Amino acid sequence: MMEYFDIRTLDGKVTGEIKERSKVHEDGDLHATAHVWIVKNGADGNFELLLQKRSACKDADPGCYDISSAGHLPAGQNYLESALRELEEELGIMAEPEDLEYVGIHTGYAEAEFYGKMFKNHEISKVYIYRKPVEISKLSLQEEEVESVKWMDFEECFRHVKENDPEYCIFLDELEMLRKWLKERKWKPDISEYGIEEFRKLYQTDHE
Repeated sequence: MMEYFDIRTLDGKVTGEIKERSKVHEDGDLHATAHVWIVKNGADGNFELLLQKRSACKDADPGCYDISSAGHLPAGQNYLESALRELEEELGIMAEPEDLEYVGIHTGYAEAEFYGKMFKNHEISKVYIYRKPVEISKLSLQEEEVESVKWMDFEECFRHVKENDPEYCIFLDELEMLRKWLKERKWKPDISEYGIEEFRKLYQTDHE
């Protein structure tokens, strides 16, 4: 099934031009994506991120660690709608609009050769955080998109990306934006949403 995207201006506005996915990445056109980072409190007050390992059959960055859930905006669709759809399709998480907290807008560009062809990814993304409890064993992964998922300490992930570890396909400046947002809000989950035993099991913290 062919996918079509709205081509965007540098400030994110729709130009009125619609192109097929493969042509967008061949030409490096600016298009929109929605990014959702699933976050929890880890040990010693640090944050942990849920990373997905991309399927080995992906057309770009196969087998690399990536954002918890992310996807393109099909032509005519908005950011929040796409973010919720991708969470459900990739991970089986049925979220509501109010479950996503808006972090900001990120614009990124990357290009590399995959399967003998250049792949140019020029995207403008709305970035969200999802902080309801998530148990990996209860997720339903979309096999053609996601091979596996794992929790990783935020700073460890940051180090891998900063050192250009080829197993990670994450924009460093997006992690910087995410870190700033989390620290400014001194974020931690609300224990009132869960039983205390579930809270301790999921978040492994004594910062109640």
